[in-house]
Amino acid sequence: MQERSSVGDLANRLRHELNRYSPGGKLPSSRALVDQYHVSPVTVTRALAQLAAEGLVVTRPGAGAFRAEPRTTAPPGGDTSWQEVTLSADAATETVPRTVDASGVLASLAAPPPGVVEFNGGYLHPSLQPERAMGAALSRAGRRPGAWSRPPMEGLPELREWFARGIGGAVGAAEVLVTAGGQSGLTTALRALAPPGAPVLVESPTYPGMLAIARAAGLRPVPVPVDPDGVKPELLADAFRATGARVFVCQPLFQNPTGAVLAPARRGEVLRIARDAGAFVIEDDFVRRLVHADAGPLPRPLAAEDQDGVVVHVGSLTKATSPSFRVSALAARGPVLERLRAIQVVDTFFVPRPLQEAALELVGSPAWPRHLRTVSAELKARRDAMTAALRLRLPELALPHVPFGGYHLWARLPDGTDESALVAAALRAGVAVAPGRPYFSAEPPAAHLRLSFAAVAGTEEITEGVRRLTTAYEEVRT
Repeated sequence: MQERSSVGDLANRLRHELNRYSPGGKLPSSRALVDQYHVSPVTVTRALAQLAAEGLVVTRPGAGAFRAEPRTTAPPGGDTSWQEVTLSADAATETVPRTVDASGVLASLAAPPPGVVEFNGGYLHPSLQPERAMGAALSRAGRRPGAWSRPPMEGLPELREWFARGIGGAVGAAEVLVTAGGQSGLTTALRALAPPGAPVLVESPTYPGMLAIARAAGLRPVPVPVDPDGVKPELLADAFRATGARVFVCQPLFQNPTGAVLAPARRGEVLRIARDAGAFVIEDDFVRRLVHADAGPLPRPLAAEDQDGVVVHVGSLTKATSPSFRVSALAARGPVLERLRAIQVVDTFFVPRPLQEAALELVGSPAWPRHLRTVSAELKARRDAMTAALRLRLPELALPHVPFGGYHLWARLPDGTDESALVAAALRAGVAVAPGRPYFSAEPPAAHLRLSFAAVAGTEEITEGVRRLTTAYEEVRT
């Protein structure tokens, strides 16, 4: 983080200094900039690259960096108002409009302003990411023979085998496809299994990114409520009968946002109900590797207990590593695998081989189990710190379930609380939180907040973030 900050600071300083040089004028050498600004050579190189990307400087190998020639005046913009008519005409002929509200996804992807505590993040804080191990893995991967050649369309055999072993049961490497992140895997699965206009059953509440995928594909998300034991089988059966749906998307382990784990007695029921309906279950196993230190043995993936090809499994390395380490698996048994493979090939061709090779290097290194143990202990400490702070400062917020895995808490607000006003007040107070509304495909039963404890620097920042949230809550309740 300090290096990135130094790069930005140096780029700003050099940007202000450019007026001292005429167009085409040579800037001081990298060595001179290192001495002048007391930064590392890497920082100088990155700052100059940033200015070059902005078109402010030109770098010439062996010659140095030069101020770029002034940009020519941009031509006047055209008239794009015609698009409103065309897009509206398309929507009028669609069974289900494909207009997508991405606000729920952006809430966990967008970085908050400096100084704001990030309770809305969806990934590990950089201090929890295995940056050194990933860098070493990528370096070793780049030296592997054929590292930059075209990989098999389905993924490297060794990586497919590693994912298959993690799923267990009768799933083999031949039934695994390597995909570019869990979001990509979910997109492929939904496109393969449901035609536009079809209903798709989803947990309620559920991950906004999945709802956005469904709506972008022209599907109709139909909510099935969950409780601390996961989806309710009797309501799932009712939803299949009422809608004729052929797909159910679920997160049986540490469900997002509730943190629920599908109870042992319900697991077989869910598979049986889907099989009787002639339907597929898309299992989004997104945070299996973010288990907390006080958790007992984890249940196996649903795919490991499926003998009839009901489950299409999605698992990812991203949540346990870095947002940019987008390597995941899509597993299925039977004829559906060929359809999944065809759609993935058409959409993305394949996952870049260097990234797949780096994944193999990472998960095969001694650093990998050490990293998972460190994250497991740290997530427990952060969960406990946030739970304690909320119960002390904001006892009005109900925590119906405190999970032993994942990276967030799901808090129900008191009746009558204006969720949107609280989210806005929280940001003014210096803490970013995720509103609950985008997690529901229909009308929500109450106002909620999703509070992440993984994207912050540590427990002290969690305590401070809850203090700021308390200030915001008092503002909107008075």
